[in-house]
Amino acid sequence: MNDKIFKVAIVGAGYMAREHVRAFKDMPNVKLVGIHSRTRSRAEILAVEFGIDGVFDSIEDLYAATKADLVVVTVVEVSMNGVSKACFKFPWAVLLEKPPGMNVQDAADILSSANAEKRLVMVAVNRRCYASTRAALASVRQIEGPRYIRVCDQQDQAAALAAGQPEIVVNNWMYANSIHTIDYLRLFGRGKVKNVNRIIPWNPENPWVVLAEVEFESGDIGVYEGIWKGPGPWAVTICTHDKRWEMRPLEQATVQLAGQRQLMAVDSHSWDNDFKPGLRLQAELVVTAALGGAREVPTLAESLETMYLIEAIFQVDNDSKRGISESNGSF
Repeated sequence: MNDKIFKVAIVGAGYMAREHVRAFKDMPNVKLVGIHSRTRSRAEILAVEFGIDGVFDSIEDLYAATKADLVVVTVVEVSMNGVSKACFKFPWAVLLEKPPGMNVQDAADILSSANAEKRLVMVAVNRRCYASTRAALASVRQIEGPRYIRVCDQQDQAAALAAGQPEIVVNNWMYANSIHTIDYLRLFGRGKVKNVNRIIPWNPENPWVVLAEVEFESGDIGVYEGIWKGPGPWAVTICTHDKRWEMRPLEQATVQLAGQRQLMAVDSHSWDNDFKPGLRLQAELVVTAALGGAREVPTLAESLETMYLIEAIFQVDNDSKRGISESNGSF
């Protein structure tokens, strides 16, 4: 960054708003200039705690008073459509918390509005910014040959409902929460998704195990294994002929070399200990993109591709093998 002050506004005042505020506040030449929340008292608490300049009663007032360079939207899924469209009316860059919509149709509608207003919209898929993720990605990029990516997911819709999540969000829980893990398939798999083979299909009437093979045009193979009613880890492995990377938990990476049995741990970054993992680096990358630099944080259009993959994995029909392009027409 240069010496110009980069102005950040926040919409929402919950847990993730606070974590984003912590990350951006740590950056030099970044100023938190305003916050808006439907619950003004919560916004006022954050403003006092972190020295945010102003609390505003509307998104229009937030922009008019601050002329912020970036707005970070941290609202719940059921509010994302209306709030994001309200933000698109103003010429700031936008960072949306994930998921960017309750499902594919909702996210596609949001993207249509963003494109109509010609806005730069990024999505906070913060696990892409883990030190573990970036170390594995940098390493496998140096290796020729095919990749095998295995993603393990665990979800519990009943627990989500008991925790107060709205029923409509719980019914779309694969978008709300499995996006965290399924995004790794697209991150490490090269080329477009060619086909999704639903080996054990999703059964919304009796959730249990979901198993799907994902074929990429490059020849890479991915596997999604979801345990939807029982214990299990969140874990990712990336196998090549030369190296095998494993992240379990996702914040910790180990690597195994061909011909060896031991796993070598990879150092994490202090940011992933001092902040919610991934958010501090993500803040740096978002500001860089908003200033016209490299775009390493997924755009809304790129995140929608992950949501199309989720749709293909969880599609309910009698055909267990169907190309993803047939499912949504986007690839």
